[in-house]
Amino acid sequence: MNIKSLMDQIRQLEAELDAELARRAAELRFGMEKGRIAFEDEVLRRHRELKTSLLKFIAKANPWVVLTAPVIYSLIVPLVLLDVFVSLYQAICFPVYKIDKVKRADYLVFDRHHLAYLNIIEKLNCAFCSYANGLIAYTREIASLTEAYWCPIKHAKRAQNTHHRYRDFADFGDAEAYQTRISSSTPISSDTKTP
Repeated sequence: MNIKSLMDQIRQLEAELDAELARRAAELRFGMEKGRIAFEDEVLRRHRELKTSLLKFIAKANPWVVLTAPVIYSLIVPLVLLDVFVSLYQAICFPVYKIDKVKRADYLVFDRHHLAYLNIIEKLNCAFCSYANGLIAYTREIASLTEAYWCPIKHAKRAQNTHHRYRDFADFGDAEAYQTRISSSTPISSDTKTP
């Protein structure tokens, strides 16, 4: 089986996964109404019943978790700095490189606060994780577009968990494919894979 057919199979499986996730959302009986998440009344009532009260949540907390929480939340400072610098980098450099800008809002998604079964601490934790992971994904997308522009070459050693554009990079040692790729004048889009 060749690389192209394997990539086509991966894309097909991703489409099947998206369809299955949509089916599961329907099964959990929630949807979007005018851009807002909406649960059926019965589901919302059950969620409220399952919510752990704040006092019970704190009483059951592992003391080590409580003691390490400030270490976790201290990451907010470097994360905000990363956010500012990556956003500035993209705003300044991508127009020069003719690369479509990455939409920050597509990566930083804050919707878990709508879940009635979470207490305020759980919602705060979810917001922090949403920001941290969304920011890393946003940063990775910007970095992948930069790599696709400057150095679209696969590594000799197999790299773990590569971004989706990496599959389309020139093979390590294939000088002709690299030269063809960098001489292409096609702008790199944040929506699509490299040409």
